[in-house]
Amino acid sequence: MKKIDIILALVTGEGVAGLFIWLIKNSPTIDLPILLWLCPFIFPVLAVLGVWISYLIGKRYLFVYQLAKFLLIGAFFSVFDLIIFNFLLGYFGISREEIVRYAFFVIISFTIVTVIKYLGDKYWAFEKSGMDRAGMEITTYFVITLISGIIQTASASFLFALIPSILGNAMVVGNIAKIGGIVIASVWNFLGYKFIVFKK
Repeated sequence: MKKIDIILALVTGEGVAGLFIWLIKNSPTIDLPILLWLCPFIFPVLAVLGVWISYLIGKRYLFVYQLAKFLLIGAFFSVFDLIIFNFLLGYFGISREEIVRYAFFVIISFTIVTVIKYLGDKYWAFEKSGMDRAGMEITTYFVITLISGIIQTASASFLFALIPSILGNAMVVGNIAKIGGIVIASVWNFLGYKFIVFKK
């Protein structure tokens, strides 16, 4: 396992822990203060452990290691995605009835992060070096990602309208729905990137 795997696992674990803590603090139905102390320690350890186990399995089944790195880089950039998304929610405001505005914010944050995420997927998750077929690769990457964006936006918007308000205010529910959309779209992303964009 490479040093970059450990570093990204630790940083991503802390980022996800911070997001989880924020959701707990802002949810009126979750009152587990012990998690506020445990998350910053547990999430990074679990991230490193997960990558290490996938590395060992990946010696026999490469796609397992690739999947783990893809999920890690996805989680890493999802934290940035959510930072941008929450800035938009906080700056412009949102209510539970504003589904179109919510979808627009999802699209903006997704687009900004996608441009940067390409490099992480190419050189780290799938270890595809070289510039051969670069034009076709970039084109197919953004076509796959465009479809992913549609899946994420539709899923997140649907969940935003569906999730009950008892779980929190519009901002908390918006984040839960956004995370749900990211998870759903990630399945399409991995299959598209592995078998179409970065195939060897």
